[in-house]
Amino acid sequence: MRYLQSFHRRLRQIRESGHLSREDVARMCGVDEPRVVSWEAAEVKQRSYPGVTELLDLCIRTDTPLEYFLDLDAASDTGQLQLPGLAFSNSDDLGVALAELEKELNRVQISEEEGELLRRFRKASTENRRMILQILGR
Repeated sequence: MRYLQSFHRRLRQIRESGHLSREDVARMCGVDEPRVVSWEAAEVKQRSYPGVTELLDLCIRTDTPLEYFLDLDAASDTGQLQLPGLAFSNSDDLGVALAELEKELNRVQISEEEGELLRRFRKASTENRRMILQILGR
């Protein structure tokens, strides 16, 4: 987690400056509150890190640039930032790659209505999920 060494401090700063609780952040990222607590843990042994999806959700929902959460030291970094699942750019310039990522995120970002439907689907019982998928022809 080389690029996320300061993430715990930066998350706490964003959370406190935005008057957000850990529960708020958990809801934004689709995780439980104890997971957010572990993201902010001061002790390295107790700390965990968000996945790419959670990290991007946090950036989008707090209107925070991805670079803010990442430790990018240009002097010691000889290669392009590599995050699993984000091989979307052929550019060696992180700024260009992030602009392309933002464009792609805007393309696939779901509406509030779609998000609400997804939240309700996730909360539904297994049987209700099966019925919904049958209705949709899946």
